[in-house]
Amino acid sequence: MSEQADDHQGTSDDLGELFARVARQQRRATLSALEPYGVSPHQARALRQIIKLGPLRPSKLAEQLHISLRSATDVVDALVGAGLLIREPDPGDRRAILVSATPAGIQRSEQIGKVRAEQGEAFLSALDAADRAQLRRILQVLDRQPD
Repeated sequence: MSEQADDHQGTSDDLGELFARVARQQRRATLSALEPYGVSPHQARALRQIIKLGPLRPSKLAEQLHISLRSATDVVDALVGAGLLIREPDPGDRRAILVSATPAGIQRSEQIGKVRAEQGEAFLSALDAADRAQLRRILQVLDRQPD
């Protein structure tokens, strides 16, 4: 590989910074897209997970989302306050609670899913089909790495 081509490739530090910069752009776009729905990306993720898995204890939600129990509790509190989740006693252990989505929570999650898909499409519109396929393949490789 020539020096010029090597310079064009950049260092892994440059690539890491570029990746972080693009991730920040995507996050800002997502925050903006979700603003009218009154939920954060973390809350939207939690809502989606609860709908997918059914009623969960907050500790199980924390485990699923790879966040602390305290963070999961904050997310649940916000979603309950917005009327998107409800807390109910766990029939298997009356001392514990389960959280589940309300009909409004399911509807909101569906709306958010559509908005996120549209926002993602707009964000990736600069890429042609071949570039998207390559990006998907690369991200899947990175996603399979252990935490």
